[in-house]
Amino acid sequence: MNHDLESIAAILVASGKGILAADETVPTLTKRFDTLGIRSTEDSRRTYREMLFTAAGIEQSISGAIMFDETIRQKSSRGPPLAHALASLGIVPGIKVDTGAKPLAGSPGETVTEGLDGLRDRLAAYRDMGARFAKWRAVFRITDAQPSRACLIANAHALGRYAALCQEQHLVPIVEPEVLMDGEHSIERCEEVTGVVLHAVFGALREQGVLLERMLLKPNMVIPGKESFRRASVQEVAIATLRCFRRHVPVAVQGIVFLSGGQEERVATAHLNAINRLPGHKPWTITFSYGRALQDPALEAWHGLDENLKAGQQALYHRARCNGAASMGAYTDEMEGELVGAGSSAHRREWDDD
Repeated sequence: MNHDLESIAAILVASGKGILAADETVPTLTKRFDTLGIRSTEDSRRTYREMLFTAAGIEQSISGAIMFDETIRQKSSRGPPLAHALASLGIVPGIKVDTGAKPLAGSPGETVTEGLDGLRDRLAAYRDMGARFAKWRAVFRITDAQPSRACLIANAHALGRYAALCQEQHLVPIVEPEVLMDGEHSIERCEEVTGVVLHAVFGALREQGVLLERMLLKPNMVIPGKESFRRASVQEVAIATLRCFRRHVPVAVQGIVFLSGGQEERVATAHLNAINRLPGHKPWTITFSYGRALQDPALEAWHGLDENLKAGQQALYHRARCNGAASMGAYTDEMEGELVGAGSSAHRREWDDD
């Protein structure tokens, strides 16, 4: 895959395709395994990731896959590295490069994402391992007083420096500013905060000389807090989300690849579909970079058992196909077919999200 950054970004948002986020840290994936009684070992985690990456037909709906450091260093059961197994299917290998959100000094309850130290050398090494894009996640919590100005500036600056280093090292940066669903806030408050965050992030990207045509944005949708007394319809979420992004995301950005952020998998698909069905010009490709909303049914169908590998792959293929259709506004309830209920999401909110 010897393409320039603009071409790789275009491949990642190709029509009808999105990105599989499989970059959970070892502690996070272990929590998910523990919930289902699966023993978490280096081998079991490799088996799980290989099941996802080699699902038959997955390349029809998945353009890229984000890996964790452990995964990109692992070999498949057939010998080649997992990154090479992805590339052989035409799926672009990617890598999570931040080292997680840590408490922000002087701002109780807020975090700043770390990992800039030594990042240039790590990016070069990951490229040598086969990665062609990278991801960095910043987290913003909504309260009446948060996010603070300090939190906005610190995280936006880190995202800008990360993205500039990626482009210097010939990797497409995925910039992920996530406004969390946790809390009682209204959809209006989420739209307000998301707009402020995007404004700060693109200001920092501009200051660091990041070329917007050579990056992708991975944001949250505009959704009321999980504890909000007033829920929002699928259409309300779609309208608020597109309005916010039209106001704050430059047209030069190649694509918006939404995170699922804890939404139930079919709801995440319905929201993406509704956004793409809204009338009017959309200057960017709008698709998905889902983790839990793609993996949940596959993980539960597999359940850590070799005899269930095919069932796990079928569950992933199904969700990927539905989301691929949603990225074109072509998803329907009828597409859910026989795999409806293939995975319960009752335990989702207990998981940390990387």
